[in-house]
Amino acid sequence: MPSVYLQNRASTIYPYKMKEGHSAALRAIIFDCDGVLVDSEPAHFEAFKRTLGADAGALTEEIYKERYLSMDDRGIFTAFYQNAGKLLDEADLKKLMEAKTNTFQSIIQNAGLMAYPAVPELVMAVSQRYPLAVASGARRHELETVLESAGVRSFFEVVVSSDDVQFGKPHPESYLKAVEQLNASGKRLTPIKPEECVVIEDSKDGIASAHAAGMKCVAVATSFPLFELAHADLVVPALASLRVSQIEDLFQSPAPMPAPVPEHN
Repeated sequence: MPSVYLQNRASTIYPYKMKEGHSAALRAIIFDCDGVLVDSEPAHFEAFKRTLGADAGALTEEIYKERYLSMDDRGIFTAFYQNAGKLLDEADLKKLMEAKTNTFQSIIQNAGLMAYPAVPELVMAVSQRYPLAVASGARRHELETVLESAGVRSFFEVVVSSDDVQFGKPHPESYLKAVEQLNASGKRLTPIKPEECVVIEDSKDGIASAHAAGMKCVAVATSFPLFELAHADLVVPALASLRVSQIEDLFQSPAPMPAPVPEHN
């Protein structure tokens, strides 16, 4: 089993944006996986490069990050060949997706994966207070392997992969599907509403997906700089910097302004 990288780091409070008039209570937390829980994006990039072979050409990490990082496998291969001016039929697309999955599995089995610092501790802590889900653009087998390698799979009640949805991010389907599956468990007296959820993301498309689903979003700057994630409700450098109280504060409405005291003549 690949080792899990654990490290305690001092937490720092970062300013956040609060939406006025929001009165919903936090009832569930939904995580993206790659780039949020586990440092697996380099392995995904390498798997795509190997799968594309000679077609990869000048595909660099910077280009991958800017154009493709937030997409699922189907979206990446489709967009890549469209950008190259080449046709890709469904049969070839499926072959590429299977080949990439197998290559990714081989890479992580040989090199291992590391959870980001303090991730297992944070996930375990919040799981004691809120139901947790993962909604990722990774395929099911990849996702399960990564979560097990990080030592956090058991804390998640629901796992939604790209195999479970029709549309990838920034479409909101994966996050809405996560809420639907949390409610399908029958563990709660009343259904969880999207506005009662917060999403933890690392990409601009992920933030857009969460907001399109009607959810709050906390962004971690592991894949993009802080200023590019400014549309999130809260931005932190990494999960090691995040406190549960900061998440909960996003669901507290500002205190009403006191009524003006009438002047007496």
